[in-house]
Amino acid sequence: MIQPVLKVSNMKKAYGAIQAVGGVSFEVRPGEIFGVIGPNGSGKTTLFNSMLGQITPDEGKIELNGQDVTTLGPLELNRRGVGRTFQTLQVFGKMTVRDNLIVAAQEHQGSMFSRMFAPTDSGLGAKADALIDQFHIRHVADKKAGELSYGQQKLVDIAMAFMSEPDLVLLDEPCAGVNPSLVGGISTLLKELNKTRKGSFVVIEHNMDFVMDLCHRIMVMVEGQVLAIGTPDEIRANKQVLDAYLGN
Repeated sequence: MIQPVLKVSNMKKAYGAIQAVGGVSFEVRPGEIFGVIGPNGSGKTTLFNSMLGQITPDEGKIELNGQDVTTLGPLELNRRGVGRTFQTLQVFGKMTVRDNLIVAAQEHQGSMFSRMFAPTDSGLGAKADALIDQFHIRHVADKKAGELSYGQQKLVDIAMAFMSEPDLVLLDEPCAGVNPSLVGGISTLLKELNKTRKGSFVVIEHNMDFVMDLCHRIMVMVEGQVLAIGTPDEIRANKQVLDAYLGN
């Protein structure tokens, strides 16, 4: 049996009397693009923040490559191979695109002492250039990130998540605020990254066409519970899902 990259078991998180996540369990397989959808208030963000170490679940267990990481914080998870993007952009506006990518990976370059004596690009220049080419942003590589369009900044933001060569990337609404003409390009890019870099992705996104086209399997959450997990075709055909979410 193949060990999952991510395994979440019976996760629960409450805020006072409100049960934000009520016993959620699922697995993400090696090389899988796993989507998480649901209406507002379904618990998606609480689930994501728990997996990222930003909040600690009240109950349950989170495993990364078979290791219990339930209580680890974001930095330690990043060092163990978890990358992420946020709903809001996290680029450094006054730095060049290339420097943004280099900074995103510097935490993986050993101790502060060793980094002091590394090359000026911390030895990450070639890796940054490879991603710049893969993301088709070579023409803006030396521009300050704050001077780019929102869509271009979104590409930089996503590229930064891949600089540490993570086993698992959590993508929080990668299409939010993006011009519809760029959505297809992001989907194509993520498919290419999934194929060439062999990582697993978990994607939260409200754009249903994007999720259905991109993901291998999808989990539907409603009121903190898992309503269904299946392939895009299975989710489309699920009457409970249609009634609770897709039909709205």
